[in-house]
Amino acid sequence: MRHFAAVFFWMLLVGIGHAQTFEIGGFLGGSNYIGDIGKTNYIAPNNLAFGGVFKWNRSARHSFRGSIVLANIEGNDGDSPETRRKERGYSFKNSIAEVSAGIEYTFWEFNLHSGYPQTSPYLYTGVTYFIYNALYKGADNIIRDYDTAGSFAIPMVVGVKTSIGSHFVLGMEIGARYTFTDDLDGSYPVNGLEDEETLRFGNINSDDWYVFTGVTLTVTFGRQPCYCNF
Repeated sequence: MRHFAAVFFWMLLVGIGHAQTFEIGGFLGGSNYIGDIGKTNYIAPNNLAFGGVFKWNRSARHSFRGSIVLANIEGNDGDSPETRRKERGYSFKNSIAEVSAGIEYTFWEFNLHSGYPQTSPYLYTGVTYFIYNALYKGADNIIRDYDTAGSFAIPMVVGVKTSIGSHFVLGMEIGARYTFTDDLDGSYPVNGLEDEETLRFGNINSDDWYVFTGVTLTVTFGRQPCYCNF
């Protein structure tokens, strides 16, 4: 986690060195997972997710964005509408710590210096790296953690934001992360257990997803930018 914080604050310092208009604040919401255990709803937050967000508003239509988010995820076959999963009865819990960086694009101009209230839908994507607990299914069908692991993910976020006064921005967003691992639920163990076929279950050709649903509140600072050079 110390490495995540170092990357985040390095991005902040680099941005301030080119001082334009910035936002810094927090994210609060819920998380859910999509994979081989439990429900398969795309948006069904059942755990807390929270973190920090930093943006460098490089034009009225796009921003460079970085974030750190911590969350728990879980799944239980007993909550699934599928009879096969209910009979199987697997369950798991995991935790995620992610750092993400990319570009946020607004559908309409979002000029914080216009003097008028601003509202716009937006999209965000980039690259995410996250740390999680490596899991495996024991002989007793109990899923346990045995190590920590890391993987990359592609964030796909859609939201809407609005300015509050001249210094605050409130956003509401839903962000899915397509991961490059199938081990968030222990269905395809990693870290030395990749060749243990007896430990695998579910669809081993489909990687896991996790989703954050929540709100961001940021405060703006910095001088009024000149967008003509970009």
